[in-house]
Amino acid sequence: MQVLAGVGAAAEIVVNFLVLAGGGGGGVCSSGNRGGGGAGGGGGYRSTGSEGSGGGGAALSAQTLALGVSFSVTVGGGGAGATSAVAGTNGSNSQFVGTTTITSTGGGGGGPSAPVTGIGVNGIAGGSGGGSGGNDGSTAGTGGAGTVNQGFAGGNGPLATGDFTGAGGGGAGAVGENAGVDGTDFGGDGGAGLTCSLDTVARAGGGGGGSGGGSSGTGGQGINGGGDGGFNVTAPQNGTVNLGGGGGGGSKYFGFNNDGGNGGSGVVVISFPTSSGTITIGAGLTGSTTTSGANTIATITAGTGNVSFN
Repeated sequence: MQVLAGVGAAAEIVVNFLVLAGGGGGGVCSSGNRGGGGAGGGGGYRSTGSEGSGGGGAALSAQTLALGVSFSVTVGGGGAGATSAVAGTNGSNSQFVGTTTITSTGGGGGGPSAPVTGIGVNGIAGGSGGGSGGNDGSTAGTGGAGTVNQGFAGGNGPLATGDFTGAGGGGAGAVGENAGVDGTDFGGDGGAGLTCSLDTVARAGGGGGGSGGGSSGTGGQGINGGGDGGFNVTAPQNGTVNLGGGGGGGSKYFGFNNDGGNGGSGVVVISFPTSSGTITIGAGLTGSTTTSGANTIATITAGTGNVSFN
């Protein structure tokens, strides 16, 4: 057990929180000589902060919790980037069970490029949706849908013939960029995340789509924890740990073949007045506390377990 931060006591305590799920993994080029996978979407974002929740959703209400009672917390991991002819894996959900249960949905995986039979290029739905993989523009794939009040959709695939570039993953604050918007063989950029007012950290951005270009183009740029897309010999980046960003899309250019980037793990942030009590972070959870002005901020970075206030 860790007994951390705060002084004093009261019959109950008012807490604000952010519940952020893990980001989705990036897709990969599944066939042919070149292509770029779609990027993973950011993890679902639900917050009581002034920034609101993801996907343009309103801020949740703070919860009034009894002292001496255990409340369950789960922090979701990031989804794995694709290594074969499939989409990236969705991130895992995060959850805080207070007076009501707040569950955030893992980010969607990015779609594969140049699909083999039976495998679509579309991004996967999630907290924020994964970006579409590239497929030469003959039939553009679509980005995965975001979850209402958690995140935005991933970007769509390219329309230009011969462009196998992947789209950006959706973020908590914006839709992922479509592939090819910046030119043939340019991967789409990830959608922006949100900056949490509880601790001023930007999180839940989408990854950048991969590029199948040789000397032209480049992988899309990840943002707010999302990883950049792969390009030529450059491998995609993973989403950042505890920022819930999507993994960058993988890339293939003849002899160079890069798997999709992994999504970043999520986080649960809990803020309460320092004068109201203390927090105990129980077994199975990894976390720490700090103070900001009159508030104690507990940041729980991994695991499943209970917290209590005293």
